[in-house]
Amino acid sequence: MVGASISASSGERAGYSSASDMVGASSPASSGQRARFNQELKSQQLVTAVLLTWLEPRVRRRQAKEVIPAVLLTWWEPRVRRLRAKEVIPAELCLSYKTNFFFVITLLVFLYFQCDNGHLACSSCCPKLSNKCPYCALPIGHIRNRAMESVLRSISIPCPNAKFGCTNNVSYGLESTHVKECSFSRCSCPALDCDYTGSYINVWRHYCYGSCPASSYESFTYNVSSTVRMNISDKINIQVDHMKMLLFAVQCFRESYGVCVTVSCIAPSSPHLGKFSYHLSYTVDGNNMTNESADMKRIIKVSFQTPLENFMLIPHSSLRGEMLEMKLTIKEVNQV
Repeated sequence: MVGASISASSGERAGYSSASDMVGASSPASSGQRARFNQELKSQQLVTAVLLTWLEPRVRRRQAKEVIPAVLLTWWEPRVRRLRAKEVIPAELCLSYKTNFFFVITLLVFLYFQCDNGHLACSSCCPKLSNKCPYCALPIGHIRNRAMESVLRSISIPCPNAKFGCTNNVSYGLESTHVKECSFSRCSCPALDCDYTGSYINVWRHYCYGSCPASSYESFTYNVSSTVRMNISDKINIQVDHMKMLLFAVQCFRESYGVCVTVSCIAPSSPHLGKFSYHLSYTVDGNNMTNESADMKRIIKVSFQTPLENFMLIPHSSLRGEMLEMKLTIKEVNQV
């Protein structure tokens, strides 16, 4: 990446102090060519600026550890200052910007637009700016700056769960997608009066063998129908898989039209955990109510708000007191 930065700033090393100097050297034949040339130059300068900004804190950390000699710092510091002075790195590049340019990059999702003068705005800011460039008032939001987008896609950062043990690096803008599937994502204990959080395995250990104040569960076997008995007022019943160290939550929600029952797995959507299906049934006076799913929902925190979909409804007329007795079968889905 250092090499890319040096290459992109070759015009500066050759002695060109501005876009007009380089235009004069190459002598474009028309004003249209000159405008395109200036736009390409600004893109090159911006790529250089982003790379330098990205490198700066990393090199400083390594230099502090004497991994990189101090002389390297003197190479990019004047370049960063010149680029900022020329507003190649604008102070208000993004309306979400609060602290520094490096922080801005983490907020964007790889969609950059530019006006005809080469000024940038991210996809979320263009509507807020009424698609008008804040620097020159030209229209913005229709011309993509793919050079900037490519630079961002080429830069990766540690997973937000690195401090919990994840060793994966992810591209900017894709952190939230990775976190949904990261096995180190924080899950919450399903007990009503417990605020413990940890990885899904640690939550399983805490709930089954730890200090959870209200742990109560039943063990089950995959592919075998088991009876689930629960009081409606208890709201939740935990089924435990001791082999995969997983917790499954059977929840009931009392409403004016009846009782809704759901089944979910307390774990992130990590592919290595596999896929689960379930079949839930409730029978009374010969009437059979069922709910099934080929892909059980994953949750990292139990919610006690009535769901809008994927539930079994038991009408009040089918209830026999406060106790529910249901049949539940959980299966591991074979994935090709």
